[in-house]
Amino acid sequence: MASLKDLKNRISSVKSTQKITKAMKMVAASKLRRAQEAAEAARPYAERMETVLAGLSSSAQDTPGSSPLLIGTGKQDVHLVIVATSERGLCGGFNTNIVKAAKLHIEELLANGKTVKILCIGKKGYAVIRRDHGDRIIDLKDLSAVKRLAFADAQPIAHEVLAMFERGEFDVASLFYAKFQSVLVQVPTNQQLIPAPIAETDDDAADALGGATYEYEPDEASILDDLLPRNVATQIYRGLLENAASEQGSRMTAMDNATRNAGEMIDSLTITYNRTRQANITKELIEIISGAEAL
Repeated sequence: MASLKDLKNRISSVKSTQKITKAMKMVAASKLRRAQEAAEAARPYAERMETVLAGLSSSAQDTPGSSPLLIGTGKQDVHLVIVATSERGLCGGFNTNIVKAAKLHIEELLANGKTVKILCIGKKGYAVIRRDHGDRIIDLKDLSAVKRLAFADAQPIAHEVLAMFERGEFDVASLFYAKFQSVLVQVPTNQQLIPAPIAETDDDAADALGGATYEYEPDEASILDDLLPRNVATQIYRGLLENAASEQGSRMTAMDNATRNAGEMIDSLTITYNRTRQANITKELIEIISGAEAL
């Protein structure tokens, strides 16, 4: 059985941990609101970008000389998997869920005989993926110095991905991140970046644009040449913002659970401490009384 001193030290240690987890919960809660507002503000722009691309691509998709960013390379042999996770831990299952979804996708591609290249954004995902697929990781993007995400932080990543595509280093690019729904729910999401996923028909695209018919100046192909690269950066930026909100939501939940668990542990240790102390006092009293009777 642990001594009174050991129990007292353990209680003190757990109380110190509880203070830290409570403080981290409050910090995550304050950061969550700003991150959530940024993620929600970016969604309409990204969705509208997809809608405009759908309307433009419906007529340009079958045109000779269409951009490879729209129609692809004609092959699906080499896949670039971009895995976006956090730079810091203590955020529950946030990173684990993203990496798990990415690894399932990677294993499925490998089983089908595809070549996979991995680009990691965030050190936490990189540390896990490196164990099983370290030879397939081509780069790690460290954003630990970024205090508040901006579009300029996503642009260099997008430029590198586009440059790799122009050099013919892959055929399909996908981005894995966690879409923020609530503090308790963050959904791992697989977003195809290249070629641009255009699933809508002509009528669907027209309905999404308000049922109107638009004439574009200059022509659709020229606009697509500008919008398609911009769309890659936009979707990466959107994914990073969703990740930022999801990370803070997951951390807030994890630290709240840790704080409550610490409280339960303190109560349990306090009861054990009091019982041990009472047993020691009773034992000493018995020894004193026994000694007195012996005299």
